[in-house]
Amino acid sequence: MAREDRERSMLTTPISRLRVVAFAEGCSYLLLLRVAMPLKYFAGLPLAVKIVGSLHGALFFLFCATLLQALVVARWSDATRGRRVRLVSGALRHFRHRRAPEE
Repeated sequence: MAREDRERSMLTTPISRLRVVAFAEGCSYLLLLRVAMPLKYFAGLPLAVKIVGSLHGALFFLFCATLLQALVVARWSDATRGRRVRLVSGALRHFRHRRAPEE
């Protein structure tokens, strides 16, 4: 298979699209933590977090949409139900808010 064919076929299946979007979302998360946050707190540039955070947020919603598409189109069996629940709950875990302890 030629290189062009492999690159073209990379985004044709829901699972391959999920893999690409998950990689991009993970990279944006690392960029947010390793570059933008230090720029905000050590260099006084809060704009870095706004820009990278917005990009990460958009990629996260794209990831959720791609994950749901993969779940529906791939029709994963009931035997993998636990795995599906862990995938979705793991993706949404950082939306869980904790309140600061009251003094």
